[in-house]
This record gives sequence, structure tokens and C-alpha cells, in this order.
Amino acid sequence: MLVRSVLVAMSLAVLSPGLAAQDPVSLLPPMEWRSIGPDRGGRSIAVAGHADRPFEYYFGATGGGLFKTTDGGTTWTPVTDGEVGSASVGAVAMAPSDPDIVYIGMGEVQLRANVLQGDGVYRSDDAGKNWRHLGLAETHAIGRIRIHPTDPDRAYVAALGHPFGPNPERGVFRTTDGGETWERVLFRDERTGAVDLVMDPSDPDVLYATLWQVYRKPWRLWSGGEGSGIFKSTDGGDTWTEITRNPGLPDGVLGKITMTVSGADPNRVWANLEAERGGLYRSDDAGRTWEFVNGHRDIWQRAFYFQRLAADPVDRNTLYILNFRLMRSTDGGLTLESVPESHVDHHDLWIDPTNPLRMINGNDGGGVVTVNGGRTWTSMRVPTAQIYRLATTADFPYHVCGAQQDNSTVCVSSEPAHLRDPRGVSTEWMYPVGGGESGYIAPHPADPDIFYAGATNTLTRYDRTTGMATDIQPWPRIVMGEPARDMPERWNWTYPIAVAPAPPHALYVGSQHLWRSLDEGRSWEKISPDLTRAEPETLGDSGGPIIKDQDGPEIYGTLYSIGLSPHEPETIWTGSDDGLVHVSRDGGGNWQDVTPPDMPPHTRVMTIDVSPHRPASAHVAGIRYEMDDRAPYAWRTDDYGARWTRIDDGIPDGAFVRVIREDPERAGLMYAGTERGVFVSFDAGSSWSDLSFELPDTPVTGLSVEARDLVISTHGRSFWVLDDIETLRQLDADLAGADVHLFRPADAVRRSVPAVIDFRVSAPERHVRLDILTDEREHVRTLVDEIVEGGTHRVRWDLRYRGAVTFPGIVLEGGDPSVGPWAPPGRYLAGLTVGDVTREASFDVRLDPRLGDLPAVALTDQFRLAMAIRDAESRANESVILVRDLLSQIDAIVSRADDAGLRDEVSGFAAGIESVAGELYQLRNQSPKDKIAFPIKLNDRLTGLRSHLERGDGTPIDAYQAVFNELSAELEVHLQALDDLLSDDLPRLNRRLTGAGLPRIEVDPAE
Repeated sequence: MLVRSVLVAMSLAVLSPGLAAQDPVSLLPPMEWRSIGPDRGGRSIAVAGHADRPFEYYFGATGGGLFKTTDGGTTWTPVTDGEVGSASVGAVAMAPSDPDIVYIGMGEVQLRANVLQGDGVYRSDDAGKNWRHLGLAETHAIGRIRIHPTDPDRAYVAALGHPFGPNPERGVFRTTDGGETWERVLFRDERTGAVDLVMDPSDPDVLYATLWQVYRKPWRLWSGGEGSGIFKSTDGGDTWTEITRNPGLPDGVLGKITMTVSGADPNRVWANLEAERGGLYRSDDAGRTWEFVNGHRDIWQRAFYFQRLAADPVDRNTLYILNFRLMRSTDGGLTLESVPESHVDHHDLWIDPTNPLRMINGNDGGGVVTVNGGRTWTSMRVPTAQIYRLATTADFPYHVCGAQQDNSTVCVSSEPAHLRDPRGVSTEWMYPVGGGESGYIAPHPADPDIFYAGATNTLTRYDRTTGMATDIQPWPRIVMGEPARDMPERWNWTYPIAVAPAPPHALYVGSQHLWRSLDEGRSWEKISPDLTRAEPETLGDSGGPIIKDQDGPEIYGTLYSIGLSPHEPETIWTGSDDGLVHVSRDGGGNWQDVTPPDMPPHTRVMTIDVSPHRPASAHVAGIRYEMDDRAPYAWRTDDYGARWTRIDDGIPDGAFVRVIREDPERAGLMYAGTERGVFVSFDAGSSWSDLSFELPDTPVTGLSVEARDLVISTHGRSFWVLDDIETLRQLDADLAGADVHLFRPADAVRRSVPAVIDFRVSAPERHVRLDILTDEREHVRTLVDEIVEGGTHRVRWDLRYRGAVTFPGIVLEGGDPSVGPWAPPGRYLAGLTVGDVTREASFDVRLDPRLGDLPAVALTDQFRLAMAIRDAESRANESVILVRDLLSQIDAIVSRADDAGLRDEVSGFAAGIESVAGELYQLRNQSPKDKIAFPIKLNDRLTGLRSHLERGDGTPIDAYQAVFNELSAELEVHLQALDDLLSDDLPRLNRRLTGAGLPRIEVDPAE
């Protein structure tokens, strides 16, 4: 019989066998991606609140979906996971007339180089619980959604369009039927889109829209042109009048323009312009005439990324300007003051129209709320970090590291939070490792305390033991504000760093050349020619025609990936951002261009993965979304690049491949991290299946296989782990027809890594028994003994033996007796019985490697003592259970006895056995704090002794055995007293009861 409490330490789930047998993923048991943080907010460019709900807000994460709070920003919950088809929220709006109606527009208009594109508009009618797609998928980047104040089905969308190429789905769109249909009501041309849209708070038919002519290529941002301008409608968008050249506005080329209308005075309108005479302009006649108010560069620096405006709803002179800093003017824009902030780089601000002290701000740290006009803001502890690359360390448990956009580098533990703190309290555990927001991190493969990390203008060697980061750049010529053609060494925004796995652990970094250091960065050697196309047209100025913007991301003609062979130290691969692949077989002495013939120019070579199984094999992943090409690209070579095969079949358009890795245990098993999650191939990339499960829709930027885990970094949802992939390595399509199959479990680690046992049964409603046995076939624990459905199942053994017998309502100080002793290291068997079919699979429970050379006998002695204590606990608790049962019988008998003498005799017997039980367990305990008032008893001391014994691994000190001997002797005294009562007094009492025609007091033979 299965003791139900056993399942507390395990999970048992089932996957329906009805899924397509030809897809191996359908044979997997239920698996879940686990978020491991960091709980540190990333960029948000869209926020919303509502006047009627002071504690409810939304913020859109760029790469992480939409988050909601109902407690004023104390906690946030993702509400679009699994509901939307893209990751980046560019606009969010709550209907003024019904706060349950929420619209979101996908894709970013703050056009960084790593901007994420969206798939149109979604709507929720139940405050974010469910979402439906409303179309406009080809708009790709939506900056604003405005909803009519009394009609929630009437809404307007400002769509920028494709950031990297021309398309017609641009401009202002309107719906009057809740998104069922859309009408494009303002359009300039296929290279100009709408970037801002303002609705007059006093008249919803009055709209202001700004158009922006802009495009990006990997090497260039071009902001401004004839298409940029300001438009106004006074009839709800039916007709528009261009007011771009109204009196007071500047002549010449215009770039990005943003606007706002005062809620206190509809005639007061502000515009923030990127222009030769750029800055803040104000109109006091609803846009007919304008005056130049403030041209300080704080207002409109990096216009493509900032410069939104928000007017105070009750004070016509108060205005907020969002840029690198959050600024406020209380004199109509003439002077500025900085508002206290939680993070720099500000993108959106919603102000309560009835209480301007209440706001939500979207910045590069996420969404933050204030209720005091910006004096203080809520914290941002949400895992929406945008991570550029992934690295894992040689620690146990391994740490997961990456550089976070708009923040620092960061490493976090891969352990579940409750294992980091023995009290089960979730704690944040992270640390930086030098470098900066955009770089690679390369942990030293042999020394887990050493990290190499990069970013613009830096490369550091960080020593975790001292906390010291030393700059070790090969060529420390600082660059900023200049084109790539003028740089002796072109260092990409995320230039590659790699460390050789074998001694002397050569360190490699890439500009347009490959550099190598054999002494941890103290000296460097350039070991290659220029390995890029270096086309002159891609090395020029960026940011024109008004203001240049050249701080790193547009530096082009650079190396973007390095692949080091784990087999041959002299074999080195490189990939460039402009579409070249090279290999050297002699440590950099000679280089061969081995670019796949069908790789389009300007394919950014994201990763080169050298097969861990075959020295001549490598896999290449490339992206071209900045060329307005969102197709997946991946290749495989098995002869050092002489021939290539495309290996992206099954990965859909839009899920372009950012990283590709081959499993180190099973040749041909491959994983791909894409713009739309994770994919797996069982045939060396010939076909792919989706492995994302319930992973949020988010770009996957890095991927690593760590023993039995698959680890990823994302650009918007921090780090995730898919635990226990051993069964994935054993999948075979033939398993679909197997009647019973037991997968081989991966090795477990005592205290740290549980044993995961997967099995498959084909027929429905089968009785299954799953046992754990020692290598000597001694029974350890029964995990399953019940009827299960057909399909693939997963059970976790927490590496503990069966716990002590316990009883309902037990209140102890010493711990939980139902939790069994830890299994000692050694070989174990999983035994599966289904009907008359038996399957067995062995696995090891290993010692935590951090314990070094702890002798096996130490844990054997500890285990034996723990088992002896457990058995003593069971004996004590079984006696309490027995007494409880006897007292229950006695209560019924006493109520029926007419003879007062007999009642007294029965009551005396009851008092005797209850007295013994009271020595074994504190019978007065009813609530957790009762043990403070009533002294603990023997079973509590036994449980506490075992709990303390197993707090760590090692030979028990002599005191534990001595105390156990003392408690054992006390237990024997009490059990003998109980046995005397049962063997002497009870038979005599039962004869009296029988003679009186009353039921006997029965001792359950099972007890």
C-alpha cells in the first residue's frame, strides 16, 4: 500500500500517449523550464495605469512580455506568457471607460541596434487573464495606442513599421469595432512610420500624430528625412492636416518628434524635435503657432532612443521630459529639474489624470510606481533582464553568468532558491564579474574564481576571491563618437571572448583581428589578418543626417564569434558580423575562408559550435533580422568547412537562430536557441522540434549543456534551466510502440541533485509499482504503487529513505519525522513493475564534490545511526498511535458501561496507557507554539537528534551515539511499561468486559 505522504518529496505527472509518435519530443515526460533570475528588471518602454484602480498597473518588458501589479508595484506577475506571439511590448493602454479592457502593441520604436520586433496588436477584456490577436502583424513596431475615453472599441495605433526595411503597414491605424477591422488613416510612405500619437484629454476627436523617417542597418542608424512631420486631426482621424511647418517650428530636416497636450489647457501643446535647432517647442493655440522654449541637449540627446513628453493633467505649466534622466519643468519648459529616479534611461510615463502625484515610469530598469510625485519609487525585482550571452562556471552547483543590458554583468546560482537557504526562504544570490552591460563573460575553465568579461572600451580579468577586476585590453585605445573606418581595432558592442579548455588555457578576443594571450591578458599577440569583409560602405558614420550616434553598436566589420576545438588546440574558428567564416588548423598561422556558399552577405555569425564528438564537425548559426530578413539560418560541416549543409528545417520563419549547441553526451542531439524559444534536433540538425514547453515567448541568446541540465539566457526574461534532460538523450521514435520502458536515470548528488526516473507505459489504466533498491537489492523506498494513465511519467526521488511512522496532527520541535534519512553514496536500482513485466535501471548517488575526500565510512556511520534513530522514532510513534486507538475504543465502551466499578477499572487502564503515551509524545500539543508551553517528550528528542545529525555530512561525533543510547534506554522503559499494561492488565480487563456483555478492547494485530 502506498503511503500518500511519500509523494510530498516527489512529483508524478503524465504526458498523453496520443501525441504524434514521429515527433520524439512527444515521448518526453512533462518537463518545465525553471527561472533562476536574476530578479533584476530590464528595459521597459511602455507603462499604463488607470484612475479608478490606484493599485493596478502594467509595464511592458522589451523581450519579456507584459507584467501586471495589483498591489501598487510591490509584486509583478507576467500576464501574456503563452498568450502572445512575440516578446517585446512597445505600447500598452487601459480603456478609460473600462479598466478590464487592455490593448498592447508589440515591437519597439526606441530603435536600439538590438531592437525586438513584434506581431501587431492584442486585446484583453478580463484585465490581462486572456488575450486575443487583433492583427497588424506586419507593423513590427508599435509606439502608441490611444483609446477613446467612452468607447473602448474605438482605438488608434501609431505603427512605425519595419525598422530595417520599407513596408506599407505603417502610420496611424484606427478601429471602431474593438480590433475586428483596422483602417489606415494616416500614411506618408513605406519608409516613414508613426512614432507618437496624442489624444486631447478634453476632446477625443482631436489627435496629434508624429511621423518619423528612420531606418537601421547593422552598421548604421539614419534618423530623419522628408517624411518626418507633425499631423493633426479634429474629426477623430477621418482627415489630417500637416502642421510641420507652422510658424515657429524649425526649417530643415526633421528626425524624431514626440508630443503631449496639457490636461489643464487643451491649447497648450508641446513638441520635442530632433532637428538642426532641436529641442522643446510649445504652442498655446493648439498647434497653429509655436515658440522655441528650450534647446538644451539634455532634452533631445539620442532622440532615437528617448525624448518622450508627458504633461501634468492639472497644472498647465508642469511637464515631464523623458531622456537619459527624468526631468520636470514647472514653468512651461523654460527650466528643468531632475526627478529622483530608480534607474537611468526613461521611455514612458503614465500620470493619473485625477491625482498627478501617482505615476508609473518605464525605464531601463523596468516599471516603477510613485505615489508622491516622484520623490520615491517602488523597487524593480522582476526577472526581465536582457542577457547578451551565456556562460556557466565550474562551480558545484554551477553558476550561470551573463552581461545584462542597462546594468552590469551578473552571475547567479543554478540551485533552486530553497536550496540556497536551509530555512526554505527564497533569497536573491548574485554577483558581478567585471566587464559591462554588453559583453561576453568567459569563466576560466580550470579556476572558477577567474572571469574574463568585456564591454565597450574594456576587457577585465576578475578574481572572485579578491573582488578585483583588472583591465587587460589588447589595444586600450578608447573609442566613442567615431566611425569604424577610423578605428585601428574595431571592437564590436559584444565582441567575442573565449578561453581554451586545455592548458595553458589560451585567452582569445576578437576585433577585426583575432588576439591571443597565453598569460591571462598580461601580453597579447595578434594572430590573424582582418577576417571580415570590411566593405567601406559599412564602416562609415552612423546617426545622420541630423546628429551622429556612434557609441559602439554600429561598429561593424568585426569578429562576432570564436569557436575553439575541444579536440585539437590548434584548430580555431571565427565568424564575422558581415558574414564570413574562417578556420585555422595551425593555431592562427594560416587562415582559410570557409564561409558556406549559400550564406548571404551580412549574415551575423552568432555562434560557431565545434562538435564535442567529431573534430572536423562544426555548427554555425547566423541572423539577418537587421537586414529585414527574419528567416532562420544554420549550417553544419563535417570536414572543417570544405562542404556545408543547411540544418534549419523545422524552425519557423521569425524564429531566427541565435545559438546552436551539440549535446556532449549524445552525438547528433542538438539544441538551438532562437528568437522564439528553444528547439531540439535528434538527427544532427536535419529536422527540429520545439522544446520550449511553457517557456515564455522570449529571445534565447545563449545555451549551454551542464551535465543533466539545459541552460539558457534570454533577452528579456533572465536565465532559465530545463532540469534533468537525461531522458531526452535516450529518446527514440521506436519507444512509441513499447509496452513498458524504463529510461536510465542520470546520476544524482546527495543533498543537491535528486534522482529523476522516467518511464513509459503504452496502455491506459495500468497498475505500476516503482521501487528504489540498493545495489544489494535491499528495498529503500516505494515511489509509486497505484494505477496510472498511459504515457510517459516522471518521478523524482529526493534521495531519502522512508521516513519514520507518524500520525495526523503531530507537533514537534525537532523536525519532521516523515522525512527519511539521506541515502549514502553508492549504486542504486530503479525497479519498475507493470503487470508481469519488470524493468530495472541502475544509477549512482554521488557525494557532493565540494566535500572533497570525505571517506565513505563517515557517511556509512552517519546513515546507520540515522536509520537507527528513525526506527526508534517509528516505535515511539507507533505506540502513540496504538494508545490513541485504544483510547478511542475505551471512550465508546465507558459510555455503555452501567457498572461504576467497571467504569473505574476501564478508566484506570486508560490513564495508565495514556501516561505512557504522554512520556512518548507531548499530548497537549495542538498548535506549533504549544511546545513552548508544554515540555517536549521522547519522540521529539529523537526526531531532533536525527535532524541535527544530518545537517551536514561527516562522521557523527561521539555525543550523538551517546545521546541516542540514552534515549533508546528511556524508550525501552516506556515501551516495557506499555507492554506490561497490554499483557497483564488488558486481558484481565477484557474478561470483565466480556462478562458484562461489553465489547473487548482490541489491539490491532498490525500494530
